Amino acid sequence: MAVSISAVVLLGIVVFVLIRGGSVRLGPALACAEFGFFLASTGAAPAITSAMSTVTGWISSI
Repeated sequence: MAVSISAVVLLGIVVFVLIRGGSVRLGPALACAEFGFFLASTGAAPAITSAMSTVTGWISSI
């Protein structure tokens, strides 16, 4: 649970910085966020969660 919350915070900060810097407009950012919410309700969610857990495990072992 702590890993997913920290990942959400980190990705939120990245999106905020990209929007403020002008690299990403608000419309495409909202579309990506909506896509993420819809993706979370599909059958791909467990595979994505497993992959993220594996990557964070690799990072924490460094």
